[in-house]
Amino acid sequence: MILGHIGARKGSKGVPGKNFRPLCGKPLIDWSLDQLFANPRVGAVVVSTDDEEIYAHAVKRGALEIGLRPADLATDTAPKWGVWQHALAASEAVIGPVSAFLDLDCTSPLRLPEDIDGALSLYQIEHPDMVMSVCEARKNPYFNMVELDGSGRLQVSKPLPGGVWARQNAPVVYEHVGLVYVVDPAYLARAKTIYEGRVIPYVIPSERCHDIDTPYDLRLVEFLLSEQLREGMAKV
Repeated sequence: MILGHIGARKGSKGVPGKNFRPLCGKPLIDWSLDQLFANPRVGAVVVSTDDEEIYAHAVKRGALEIGLRPADLATDTAPKWGVWQHALAASEAVIGPVSAFLDLDCTSPLRLPEDIDGALSLYQIEHPDMVMSVCEARKNPYFNMVELDGSGRLQVSKPLPGGVWARQNAPVVYEHVGLVYVVDPAYLARAKTIYEGRVIPYVIPSERCHDIDTPYDLRLVEFLLSEQLREGMAKV
């Protein structure tokens, strides 16, 4: 059984109450919940939250009853990995062992169903410890990302011999994005951090890889989601 998970912490400094905020016709969290409930490969859904309203909403829709997230996992510094570990253990106490842990970031509503299916299929074919969604980075540390050296001068972040003077000649680098993760439950239970094992990329087009952290992000995602709805790529 594949366990679908969404994390939705109550506190948000950038956009207060964002996880339950209306967006293009329904609460933000429902853009991810709907995808989990609609996917026939997902056998159970759980929402990890410290927000009583979000928890009641999720349970009413059919999510597992695991109680509210512990206070030490509800801070803005709590690592995602610990939240996942708690959600996995609490869920397996209710439904028994699961075959995969599928996480969707609540704040990334531009993903399409095909992104979830593609990541699940890659996991089933490759058998890694984890599949992580990424997109090709908009900036490249070998070419157009710079930092100050010890003397206060700007230098390319990762210089190569002879330099890189054209974007297409730079090594490809990726942005870690939160659209979809698929994790081996045994790896999740034993590892201390995400990157201890064999973590492989699932590449998603950058136009869908926008996360809501600020009011500007919210306006941008609302516009892009409206475009998806108009083009029939998404539906309320």
